[in-house]
Amino acid sequence: VQLQASGGGLVQAGGSLRLSCTTSDGTSSYYNMGWFRQAPGKEREFVAAIRGGGGTRYADAAKDRFTTSRDNAKNTVYLQMNNLKPEDTAVYYCAGARFVVDRSRAASYEYWGQGTQVTVSS
Repeated sequence: VQLQASGGGLVQAGGSLRLSCTTSDGTSSYYNMGWFRQAPGKEREFVAAIRGGGGTRYADAAKDRFTTSRDNAKNTVYLQMNNLKPEDTAVYYCAGARFVVDRSRAASYEYWGQGTQVTVSS
């Protein structure tokens, strides 16, 4: 399974971006999907996750600003990011796994996309 993340870019603080993640085998509805990010010099951190059935979980930094959703007909998972802040600047990765115990741990996921850069200017 290959994951393809897209939608990153440069945006001013307070702006919005929507990231997308598609799966190569067209079965994203069966996968638990997660979003992680990694800023320069920092460890990869959890952002949000969504189960195959739609249940979501967010990191504290993402609550009330980010929303993850999925369109199983399009084999795509989204991360809508609003009110972006300079500290949100990072490479954002989508990840997938059939079975996940702790959705906030990167090690729980089998498949990873290549990452998309999000840069928020002040």
